[in-house]
Amino acid sequence: MKNILTAVSCAAALTLSSCVSMDITPKSQGNSESWYSTELELEMAANRMYTIGYWDSPAQDPETWSDNFTYRLINWHRDSGAPLNGNLDGNDYITYHIWQQDYKLIAQANLILTHSGRAKANGVNENVINQYRAEAYFARACKYAELMTYFGDVPYVDKPLTISEAEAMERMSIDELKPKVYSDFDHAIDSLPATYAETQRFTKGAALAMKARFALYMGDWEEVVDATEKCMDLGIYSLNPDFGEIFLQNTKQIPEKIFVIPRSAANGVVVATWFVQNGLPRNSGGYGSDTPSWDLFASYLCTDGLPIDESPLFDPNNPFENRDPRLSETIVPFGALHCGWYFEPDNKTATSSIGTTKSNQDCRLNQEYTSYNGLLWKKGIDDTWQNESGGMNDKVENDLIIMRYADVLLMNAEAKIQLGQASQEVFDETINAVRARAYGVTASDKSLYPAVAYSGDRTQDMRALQTERRMETAKESLRYLDVIRWGLYGKAFNGYNYLLPVNDDLEKHITSNNTNNPDTDGWFWGGIVPDIDEDGIADFSKLEAAGYARKGAQRIFPDHQVLFPIPTYDRTLMPNLSQNEGY
Repeated sequence: MKNILTAVSCAAALTLSSCVSMDITPKSQGNSESWYSTELELEMAANRMYTIGYWDSPAQDPETWSDNFTYRLINWHRDSGAPLNGNLDGNDYITYHIWQQDYKLIAQANLILTHSGRAKANGVNENVINQYRAEAYFARACKYAELMTYFGDVPYVDKPLTISEAEAMERMSIDELKPKVYSDFDHAIDSLPATYAETQRFTKGAALAMKARFALYMGDWEEVVDATEKCMDLGIYSLNPDFGEIFLQNTKQIPEKIFVIPRSAANGVVVATWFVQNGLPRNSGGYGSDTPSWDLFASYLCTDGLPIDESPLFDPNNPFENRDPRLSETIVPFGALHCGWYFEPDNKTATSSIGTTKSNQDCRLNQEYTSYNGLLWKKGIDDTWQNESGGMNDKVENDLIIMRYADVLLMNAEAKIQLGQASQEVFDETINAVRARAYGVTASDKSLYPAVAYSGDRTQDMRALQTERRMETAKESLRYLDVIRWGLYGKAFNGYNYLLPVNDDLEKHITSNNTNNPDTDGWFWGGIVPDIDEDGIADFSKLEAAGYARKGAQRIFPDHQVLFPIPTYDRTLMPNLSQNEGY
């Protein structure tokens, strides 16, 4: 007995797959010289690649790094050098955690790809072997795609390494890496099944869609079109008729979900408690501290298809009225029943669904730590986030949705705009299909929703696509990288989070006689409409000057942060790793 299965980790998981001589292999662990020899061993090894920590973690929630998100007075990772704090460096938890988790999963995939020949020699069915090898190719491709998106050039490891080999590693250029990642995706596409009878595993559609996302981030538009159209041509995915339903924990397998990591309370895989606490209103046992930003709130179009500063339909005293339906599915409307209580942050008294009342803990005049900007997330949050006594449910099991069909349609549209291949027909099949679904109609019912007209002007069409993408995918951890690749980070990620006023200004802003009419005192923006620029970025300076807003956290994003720093610890262990510019 020489080598344990998991081996010794060096350089934050680059050498997780390294083989190190040991005298004893514990009986509870597989021996790496014989493991991967049976179908069960291959399945057990492949199942490890579905560990949710490889795909989701507190460090990998880019929504909190974007202008869609606000956390009280401060930026989310206030003490850890988050991107919007402007002080990201190689010692930051975010950087090394992404790096570490990605290379750990790459190591798991490499072990399967390197040693699965043992199963073949042992008579395991070749189709079974190819299935698990395809899953390994898919996982490896996804993780290299993520590393390249955040870090640029990275070390490439495709087999188990010794410690000395790992220590000598250098970064490989993106130009050299891309063909390898595309090849891995193609291996997965060729061998993964389109569907499964019962279980949820990596599929052909997931591989096509994730290849398209990688190509999107790399600017390889032809690859995006090819992969998205092949995914669409599978004929097994469609838009769910109800937009809000997609994200609820009781909504499991539906045709819109292409790539998900299922959560299951029965199996102990649940949404992190801190996430549930921060998302629930205070009246419902939460903190009400994770909130959508005013920037996001202002970005939703009116039902005439115009931005709020151009549409005659927009009423700043009733700001949810006459807006794109996805606004009320993403952000809790004022006066709406949400998690057992009517959400009325301008009312000192809270009313429950059964008519009971209490001091409103979601009103800042009663509770200073509730939502600092008067907004709460609704997307994916409902009554099931509470337990039977009305407090926080600690077994929330919403699926982790990594890719859905609406994203495939929007990627296809964006690539065709960039290639000059767009048309009104393309818009109707993609952007308008997504928008029409929000209105509960089909793309052809253009009298029933504000259809997007193809202009033929690349800049104008891209702005329409960007607006649609923001409304459709808010709170899905896509905004950060969208803004980076669109080159909008200079103005979107520099500025301030805007919040409600405090003390006397807030008292004047909120009715004191507990009326349920939200527009009696100019709630919520005092009758003032913020300006929206050509890229959908809002300016709240007029509200601040009039006393209806105050600055919260300052967002600072220097240009060099478009790429993350290579973790300091890994550069210490592997001196040949160069650093990205600016760090």
